Amino acid sequence: MSQPLNLAQARFNMIEQQIRPWDVLDPEILELLSTVQREKFVPQAHQALAFVDMEIPLPAGQNMLAPRVEARALQDLKVQKTDKVLEIGAGSGFMAALLAHRAQRVISLEIQPELAALARSNLQQAGIHNAEVRQSDGARDLQADGPFDVIMLSGSVAEVPASLLAQLKVGGRLFAITGQEPVMRATLITRQGDKAFTTTQPWDTNATRLLNFPEPSRFHF
Repeated sequence: MSQPLNLAQARFNMIEQQIRPWDVLDPEILELLSTVQREKFVPQAHQALAFVDMEIPLPAGQNMLAPRVEARALQDLKVQKTDKVLEIGAGSGFMAALLAHRAQRVISLEIQPELAALARSNLQQAGIHNAEVRQSDGARDLQADGPFDVIMLSGSVAEVPASLLAQLKVGGRLFAITGQEPVMRATLITRQGDKAFTTTQPWDTNATRLLNFPEPSRFHF
């Protein structure tokens, strides 16, 4: 069967037209995006969308983050080779694959059994052995492997719960997309000390909600 689109060209266009213009200029990350095959992590029905600037639908009502959001988050987190990473929301496993190339170890939590199995299979087929997918509720289940150098929320939450911040090492970084539609903020929190955190919100985007994280009441009396 012939390829309906030239994958190499489509990948190149994604990097040059979507990712670079979004201030992702770290050469190692651009190289990683050209070598990790995103299309292998996209469901068969949506293969043609693998390099398009959008969230791609996954089973169980979830989505893959847009490519530029994945790339910018990866750049902002400054993952090191010695880092232990916790990801919440494995989806199809693509973000875990990117993180695994940069980190020592990745633990990726996925609440949906169907997606946990998909992510596990995709990572195995990509030959990635330092990323483990656990079927687990990242909003509620604390991981005994913590604390972590990096925590990545691959979806949006109203706000980052204190229980997650408590799982960061001093010097550790957490990335989340926070707030409400129509405009959410990319949020990078760094743990400076036992009770000291700094927060920056360097850019705007939108993303599908992660399940079971608390939503603030919309009603004020």
